[in-house]
Amino acid sequence: MSAPPLKAAEFFAGIGLVRLGLEAAGIEVAWANDIEPMKRSMYAENFGGADAHFVLGDIAGVRGCDVPDVDLATASFPCVDLSLAGWRRGLAGAHSGTFWHFTRVLDEMGPRRPRVVMLENVVAFATSHGGLDLRAAVADLNRLGYSVDALVLDARRFVPQSRPRLFLIAVREQLAASFAEPAGAREFASPLRPAFLRSALEHPDLRTHAAVLPAPPELLAAGLGQLVETLPDSDPRWWPDGRIADLVASLSQVQAQRFTAMRDRRVTSWRTAYRRTRNGRAVWEIRPDDVSGCLRTARGGSSRQALVRLGRGKVRVRWMTPREYARLMGVADEYRFSSVSSNQALFGFGDAVCVPGVGWIAQHYLRPLLSSSAPAASSPARVLVDA
Repeated sequence: MSAPPLKAAEFFAGIGLVRLGLEAAGIEVAWANDIEPMKRSMYAENFGGADAHFVLGDIAGVRGCDVPDVDLATASFPCVDLSLAGWRRGLAGAHSGTFWHFTRVLDEMGPRRPRVVMLENVVAFATSHGGLDLRAAVADLNRLGYSVDALVLDARRFVPQSRPRLFLIAVREQLAASFAEPAGAREFASPLRPAFLRSALEHPDLRTHAAVLPAPPELLAAGLGQLVETLPDSDPRWWPDGRIADLVASLSQVQAQRFTAMRDRRVTSWRTAYRRTRNGRAVWEIRPDDVSGCLRTARGGSSRQALVRLGRGKVRVRWMTPREYARLMGVADEYRFSSVSSNQALFGFGDAVCVPGVGWIAQHYLRPLLSSSAPAASSPARVLVDA
């Protein structure tokens, strides 16, 4: 008799990219919640029966009794107050402070609390308020009976986009103990746990652990050009010559030299460009590699990336398309977004997670941890619990 499927509840579900990553590892989403109607539209367009389990509304209105029995809960809570753009208000901010509603819901679930919790946010969460915000979050998860692991995983290990993200894996202490080995949890080095992250969690009052995981894929050095959507030169989305001239005129000397060299090559190169403010002046900067910078919500300014096509003495420039955003998040072209505007789709993808990154964690950590008998080929995580 086969084991029942593993079930997950997806808080701050967005457009369902965490779901795609979990499904790739055989974990089913049984319940989802988000406050954005636009994101729910994209979610419903791509996942059959979403109406039955997607709860649209503020998490402040969710109660523990609303959430079904699940093995896993995920939460990509808002990062606004943890970034410089949010003035680093941290977990006391109106947006990122929704974390406390998430743990309140877990608390209200009582003995039905899921065995494992996965949180995702920007890396700045680890240093917000000198590390106090991260420690407060871990302490609250400890209060609920969880031991906490922390990882930094960059989307660039799977797609040509520089997008490091912090993942917290909270495990019910009984489950962690069943996987424990008699060794110190920090007696090994891993690219998943940089020094700043390890030091942020080294506190005698916190209960933490560290899973021994396989080495993640190497960081990609190229690939953006392979994901670019083909548009004819007559497409009105290409910028007019005057706008391109303004971009070129704003380049620094170093940037201008890089631009000229690529323009005059006999091969076509694709690069992303960003608008920045330097010394009170708006300028453009072009990445030196065939990799996208971190995709963000499309709200103007430096949050938007332009695509620059250079080569054979010619230059073309345009904004990225929603399909390119999707591909850079590891989303297959079958994913649809016809129910929303182009800007809304850009917002949805820019505020989401990298699908293969979540899939890697689900395959190598979450599923082996939750499964009673994981096959040896799956490289199950061994959990080392701090003494």
